[in-house]
Amino acid sequence: MSLYGVLRSGVSGMTAQSNKLGTVAENIQNSSTNGYKRATTEFSSLILPSSEGAYNSGSVTTAVRYTISDQGPISYTTSATDLAISGNGFFVVNDPNGSPYLTRAGNFVVDGKTGNLLNAAGFTLMGFSLADGAATPALNSFDGMVPVNLASFGMQASPSTRGTFTGNLPYGAAVGDTKQSSLQVYDNVGNPVKIDIALEKTSETTWNMVVTDPDGTQTSRALSFDANGNIEAPTTLTFAIPNGQSFTLDMKGMTQLAGEYSLTGASNGNAPSAVKSAEFAADGTVYAVYEDGSRIAAYRIPLATVPSPDNLNPRAGNVYEATNMSGGYQVGYPGTVGFGSVASGALEGSNVDIGTELTAMIEAQTSYTANSKVFQTGSELLDVLMNLKR
Repeated sequence: MSLYGVLRSGVSGMTAQSNKLGTVAENIQNSSTNGYKRATTEFSSLILPSSEGAYNSGSVTTAVRYTISDQGPISYTTSATDLAISGNGFFVVNDPNGSPYLTRAGNFVVDGKTGNLLNAAGFTLMGFSLADGAATPALNSFDGMVPVNLASFGMQASPSTRGTFTGNLPYGAAVGDTKQSSLQVYDNVGNPVKIDIALEKTSETTWNMVVTDPDGTQTSRALSFDANGNIEAPTTLTFAIPNGQSFTLDMKGMTQLAGEYSLTGASNGNAPSAVKSAEFAADGTVYAVYEDGSRIAAYRIPLATVPSPDNLNPRAGNVYEATNMSGGYQVGYPGTVGFGSVASGALEGSNVDIGTELTAMIEAQTSYTANSKVFQTGSELLDVLMNLKR
């Protein structure tokens, strides 16, 4: 057995255990890092050719593996922009240079400078804009994705297009009795428009309704009720809102029963309103929520994965990129086949278990010490051999 082989084995063993201690240290440091995946050091023996009379000691090699496919624990937060993936898939993010990566770290906040959603490492969440309708992602490409930016949705006003006017008209009212009501609607730029509604009883079972807009234009409709006091068709009245849209008022459900006047009205549309917050659905849809309570679908966040996630290449910032061993990217929406769901107000924690890491640290320390003894003994024997020449 070669003494140099003994020295080589001792050094190889210490190097391998140093690598193991390195991954243990990295795991412990990142035990509180959102979305971090535990690293492990895998050992493999390296056998050198030997003869019957002399054994040639080999060494050991190491490879670092990441348990990227293992789900971390989900914890809930008070921030609606914190996102967690349950199941398969990764968020698609861009670095400041626009290069795409994958991550499970969903601690996103709105960047005050750009309005983009950034995570703690400074990566921008990417998604598909729904401004022009639903988007269909390419199965193996990130083309068409844009930064999720709620600041791009400024103040919004919606013109009124439909409304309801219902309730009860008193059966016992005399012919010629009138009732004056009004309804507020909105024009194309969000200005409030007051619409006056006058009701006059014209017979035992009919009423005349007259709608007057601020320009003085009037539109009328006769309302007829059957013997049970239910309104008869037609039950709608359509008119134009000044500087607005065609508006349909529906009286379905109105009655003429014994009792008092009891009328209610409502309409769609809203005055100019700014974005207040964002809501995230489990299917990845991002809604811009306005101050008046209305909301619109602004983006849809896709998920991406690869055939072998554990073979992704980790990069700084808790992100990953595809390799030949991991396979190419596959893109789809949360909740579809092969992809998990997205939870808002939640974060995926690290899958590191401190107890396991401390045990691994003790094992690596013990093995390192033993290998150092092998190296020390080999070195002492080599000194003895060298002294024989003297």
